[in-house]
Amino acid sequence: MDTGAEAYRRYLDGDDGGLAELIRLYRDGLVLYLNGITDDMGAAEELMEDTFVKLAVKKPRFGGKSSFKTWLYAIGRNMALDWLRKNGRERTERLSQLPEDIAYMNGAAAQPELCYMREERDAAVQRALSRLSPDYGSVLYLSYFEGFTNEEIRTIMNKNGRQVENLLYRAKQALKAQLEKEGFVYEEL
Repeated sequence: MDTGAEAYRRYLDGDDGGLAELIRLYRDGLVLYLNGITDDMGAAEELMEDTFVKLAVKKPRFGGKSSFKTWLYAIGRNMALDWLRKNGRERTERLSQLPEDIAYMNGAAAQPELCYMREERDAAVQRALSRLSPDYGSVLYLSYFEGFTNEEIRTIMNKNGRQVENLLYRAKQALKAQLEKEGFVYEEL
């Protein structure tokens, strides 16, 4: 059983530390994912909080058909889509930037030039990702930053396996095209 499922079970059994562990484990990734859907960091943070409040108050049953993280992200996604409908927003092209903390900082003190080049590459990728459609950005984020499998992405995004494969392929092609527009030398993903 994964750590999240175990922590949630402990919470359901009366250990409030289980919920605190869930929040510590998943809050940052969930906020970034929800920001990709809403294009509003403040709303994403509130939706992340609402997702954990839902776990705390309603205590939905985790069936174990997927990983706990997949199940949690699906709950967050549904709350974000409800928020978009309620606020009259359409899921259009994102214009916001991803957080700067995705940069690779290994060996930064020893090789400042390499660190600078990595930061520039990461900034170019972040700009390109911010210009993709929300579905493309979400599928790339879930696959490459969160490490979800296609099956888990299918569950989170409520799509079938073929749709996820097509979405990933098209998202990579769109990202490649966007990076090439910016003059970025593209390497295969």
